[in-house]
Amino acid sequence: MPATPRDPAEIERHLAAFRRGAVDLIEDKQLAAMLAKGRPLRIKFGMDPSSPDLHVGHSIPLLKLRDLQQLGHQIVLIVGDATAMVGDPSGRNKLRPTLTASQVQQNLETYVEQAALVLDMDKTEVRHNKEWFGELDFGGLLRLCGRMTVAQMLERDMFKKRMAANEPIGIHEFLYPLLQGWDSVMVKADVEFGGTDQLFNLLAGRNFQEQEGQRPQIVLTTPLINGSDGRKMSKSYGNAIQLTDAPADMFGQVMAVTDDVMGTWFELLTRIEPAEIEQLLAGHPREAKARLGKAIVATFHDEAAAEQAAQAFTNQFAKKQLPDDIPEVSIPDLPDIFLAREQEDGPPGTNLGRLLEYALKHADLARSNSEVRRLFKDGAIKRIIQEDGVTREEVVQYYEAMRWDDLLPGDGEIYKVGKRRYVKLRRSW
Repeated sequence: MPATPRDPAEIERHLAAFRRGAVDLIEDKQLAAMLAKGRPLRIKFGMDPSSPDLHVGHSIPLLKLRDLQQLGHQIVLIVGDATAMVGDPSGRNKLRPTLTASQVQQNLETYVEQAALVLDMDKTEVRHNKEWFGELDFGGLLRLCGRMTVAQMLERDMFKKRMAANEPIGIHEFLYPLLQGWDSVMVKADVEFGGTDQLFNLLAGRNFQEQEGQRPQIVLTTPLINGSDGRKMSKSYGNAIQLTDAPADMFGQVMAVTDDVMGTWFELLTRIEPAEIEQLLAGHPREAKARLGKAIVATFHDEAAAEQAAQAFTNQFAKKQLPDDIPEVSIPDLPDIFLAREQEDGPPGTNLGRLLEYALKHADLARSNSEVRRLFKDGAIKRIIQEDGVTREEVVQYYEAMRWDDLLPGDGEIYKVGKRRYVKLRRSW
């Protein structure tokens, strides 16, 4: 059935969804002409499973894709199980190592599940680029490499900087823009989304489509955002809010961001109307941040979870109350590893540090003994003391926690880890 042309008001509504938070839009007039024809556009977005988790910075294009999906456009999600093995060199000034097939597969298992927190996967076309690159023979790879010259590749700003700094560039890194660009040919994309650091790769796809006689895709880039500490959001910096974070953790991390980023976060991570955002930013920063936190939590969980997270935060920090859902770690028998050897100057005791290592790992508050020891050294582990209706915190010093003593932690003793996490020790000995 032929598409029904859209009227000017409807075209403008679709354009507004494309433009919100966009940095580059190439070409705006071409996009308007395509929208006028009334057919759903094939909108491509690629995700390389180069790490196991996605954070809210990754959700910026996903939220735009959801807006356009709700307007009737076809989302084509490219899961880059082939390109991830090459590794996207965007934003890197060091030679990027390649991932193994097993590493990619492990990360792949979580990606579509996390994308489903935003997109309607029943209406999303999911493609794995190993589907075509897995069948590419050596001759095909040579022909693909012949589509771009070394001079053209070195026009990329990131490669220019690395050359100027005498930083190494692997030949395999040159392959990445070629592979991403060829994805667009294979799925016949009308539009491709990517971060600002992806512009070169997106334009490569546009050029390859022209070479193949296809209509060149519209290129749209979205900005990268900083994490809570002002640096680029990254799991390696410890400043990223993961899409799978619990509501309370997600809300608390939003409340920790600096005031100057709120405007950007409101625009990119929520769908609150601009007039309301302006009003919120003109008011008290704490109230604006709480509204931002609830909007973000509601996106990845639901409204009820957002309200509960906000109330829990208020109780904990404004009213100085402990949270109701402190995880408990029960240790029915004191493991031998915690028992001190008999000492000349006192009876056997327990090593509190090792006990806490055990408890924090079992409560998923730390991944390793070394991480627990780092938390100790940073003063991030505190004992909660409640006396005469007053709650106070006492930093547990590393040397105190590590020494042998004859005092066992009391049953129900609570420890705080960082700013928002707690664990309660339960014992039966």
